Amino acid sequence: MLRLEDDWVWDSWIADDGDLYHLYYLRAPRSLGDAGLRHTNATIGHATSPDLVSWEVQPEALAPDPDGWDDLALWTGSVVRDDDGLWRMYYTAINTRRGHVLKDQRVGMVVSDDLTSWRRVLDGPVLDVDTRWYKSLDEDPSASETWRDPLVFRDPDGDGWHMLVCARAAGAAANDDGVLAHARSRDLVTWECGPPLCEPGAGFGQLEVAQVQQVDGQWVLVFTCHPQEMTAERRERTGDFCTWSVPGDSMFGPWDIDRARPFLAEPDLFAAPLVRRRDGGWALVGFRNTEPKGVLAFEIMDPIPVVLEDGYLQADPSYVAR
Repeated sequence: MLRLEDDWVWDSWIADDGDLYHLYYLRAPRSLGDAGLRHTNATIGHATSPDLVSWEVQPEALAPDPDGWDDLALWTGSVVRDDDGLWRMYYTAINTRRGHVLKDQRVGMVVSDDLTSWRRVLDGPVLDVDTRWYKSLDEDPSASETWRDPLVFRDPDGDGWHMLVCARAAGAAANDDGVLAHARSRDLVTWECGPPLCEPGAGFGQLEVAQVQQVDGQWVLVFTCHPQEMTAERRERTGDFCTWSVPGDSMFGPWDIDRARPFLAEPDLFAAPLVRRRDGGWALVGFRNTEPKGVLAFEIMDPIPVVLEDGYLQADPSYVAR
């Protein structure tokens, strides 16, 4: 478990260098008092572990640039290694420059040689909202309140790179409009946005912190959604859960989000990367989103071992919730 006495810890993502797991997580000072203020005060922390259980806190990975386009807070992202061995982190940024604050989410990129020291190499975002397919603000079509959590991965056939982004489909109803935006790149710098890899209308308003992995030969998508971001019909049909999974035929699905099933073992599990363990098994690593229940538990849980049943994630029978 990772708990910081002075900071709240919530969304996280993991890079594996083959020796250590590098956990990047959102953090904000507990001294703020009101946990709701963490969103405009978030920076990206860093910790390492050989086993996903014992974590050693490292220097802060990244903070907002007070003079840059990402001057307010930094949110969830992902890390990949390019063909030259350089690590690249893609992250969500919010800013004060255009006046929309939390409703102006954009995707940035920084680079590192060692997964510890990160440097900016661009003076702006790598991917903005594309209004051909995705919702933007009425007062400013260049901004969107849901354009975050970039997941970047290599094309399985060697044809460049892909990015998935939590977005909302243009023209769809609230809490029924969550989709995964899709973009492609040859060089990890210039990205071309395309249509989403799923359809709206499944009862989810957001597909946050998406993860795509192949488990025992089966492709599976894992995502998070607050129950209050779902339709009443979805909540009545499948209950109030935060983490969901759905099988697909390939890395790109097709993802039929209406078929998503909840992770039953931990109803409040949130923003949980699906990670390959050293023994070859798989685990979810996240935090319990109990803030809506009045319980502030901002810490990274010990890994939850998981298996597939009919293509869906469930806790290994040996798991006992604590």
